[in-house]
Order: sequence, then C-alpha cells, then structure tokens
Amino acid sequence: MKIIFAGTPDFAACALQALIDAGHEIALVLTQPDRPAGRGMKLNASAVKILAEKHGISVYQPEKLRTAEQQAPLAAIDADVMIVAAYGLILPQVVLDLPKLGCLNIHGSLLPRWRGAAPIHRAILAGDTATGITIMQMDAGLDTGDMLSIHPMPIEARDTTASLHDKLAAEGASAIVAALVDLPKLQQTRQVQPELGVTYADKLRREESQIDWQKSAIELDQMIRAFNPFPSAQTLLNGQALKIWQASPSEENGPAGTVLAADKDGLLVACGSGSLRITELQKAGSKRVAIAAFLAGNELELGLKLG
Repeated sequence: MKIIFAGTPDFAACALQALIDAGHEIALVLTQPDRPAGRGMKLNASAVKILAEKHGISVYQPEKLRTAEQQAPLAAIDADVMIVAAYGLILPQVVLDLPKLGCLNIHGSLLPRWRGAAPIHRAILAGDTATGITIMQMDAGLDTGDMLSIHPMPIEARDTTASLHDKLAAEGASAIVAALVDLPKLQQTRQVQPELGVTYADKLRREESQIDWQKSAIELDQMIRAFNPFPSAQTLLNGQALKIWQASPSEENGPAGTVLAADKDGLLVACGSGSLRITELQKAGSKRVAIAAFLAGNELELGLKLG
C-alpha cells in the first residue's frame, strides 16, 4: 500500500520499520519538530525521523495541521492509508478523510480503557494485570474510533513502563502489518468501542513522582515500576533527592518512611501498609546503582526517615 506514516518516539519507529520490511511504500513520514534536549539543549531528531532518513523517506514536521497550507503535502500524496502511532498532534477531520482507507492508529491499551497520552504508565500505576494493542479506525475524538483488531497482553509482576513499552511496541508493529493484509474485511467487521469501562491516561506530571510513604507497599511498587524510566519515583534522603529505580513489596511494618534494614538484600523502608525492599537507587548527581554499591558509599542508620 501507499502509506503516510505519522509517529514520533521509539514505539512508532518499531511500527515504521515493520511496514518498511513488509514492502509497503512509505510515501511520507510525519513526525514532531526537532526539540532541544540534553545539557547543551541541542535540537534532537525523533526516532521516527532518524529511521525515515536512514531509508531515504521524505519527512514532514509541521507544528500543526490546521490550515490547508499545512495539509497540502499530505493531500498531494493520494495515499491509500495513513498509519498513526504516538504522533503527538491531533488530526482534524479533513486530514483523517484524505487517505482512501482512512487513518489507522496503533494504541497501547485495550480500548476503551486508557484512552490518551500515557496508557502504558497508567496501566501499571493502576495495578492492571493485562493490557495490549488496539488497532483503531481513527475519528476526530480522543481515541474513540472503532476497533479493527485487539491484541491482549499480560502485565507481568515485575514489568516496568520500559519493559512493557518494548513488548507492546513489537506487538503493535506486528499487529499493524497483519491489519493491512486484511484491512477491507477488518473495516467491514469493526467494533464500536463500548461505553462501559472508559478511562483516560493523562500525561504524567513531575509532581506525581514524589513518593508518599503513607501509601501501601503495593501501591508504591506499582508507582516505581510505572515511573521507570520517566519521570522516576523520588523521595528525600537527608534533604537530598533520591530516585528509586527498583523495589519489591515486603510484609514488615513500621512507621511510614522509616528505614527498617539496610544490607546486601536491600534497603527496607516501611510504608503505610507493609514495606518496600529497594534494590536499585540513585542520589542526585550520581549514577543509578545496586544497593550494595550504594551502601558502600553511604552509611544509613536504622530508624532514619525518608521523605
């Protein structure tokens, strides 16, 4: 098929590579404008742009797609279909109507649960035991289009956003290639999303990353895994920021936030219910390290309070 592809991060790049490998003609790639990043705030290209340029595919990076002038490069393609994956721009109806077969979205949840920007993070944060990929026929709403295919996936007990992202990216890439093989049939049998069970996955806010030790160990474990790698769960150690990268729930109890043990097995910190055994962490200005390396350079007294 002759395809316009719209996407920005690694999740989308995985799908773009699969479409290229499947032999489709990628006539144009849309991606977010280069953004400043890093200490030098240099302009960084998206993962999708880097991949597209590697394959000699034309790249278009509009700030918006509201005007006829901004939409003209898409209209000129006369595409069969447009594939969208974590693009980052709302597509107006006129753009959705341009391709002959419309626009398909690769969404990282089992719709209608977790519509919106951060479905992987929110699923782990909420303690969901399953998620998946939904291939959706896009409409003008926020992830409200009809479902063409659904691909469930379990959330494993120790999954982080990083690990689940990679599994879902691979599943999404496979699912969109399969969907294009059977697209006319899928469009004829597509399912309207049920009204029951709608939830929204809002973007993560940095203020959410602060650990409240009054919460249960189960809730904080979910938070730590959901915020790995971004924005990372954080607390305070002697007034300085401390990032928590890996931990697991334990049954010991004590005053919330209090260090109950500090040894090679982990830093055991009491929660509102149960405790967390922290095994990987990072002080401000330092690298993330395993607990043994951390304790070698930091003396922690039992009864010390975090937060």
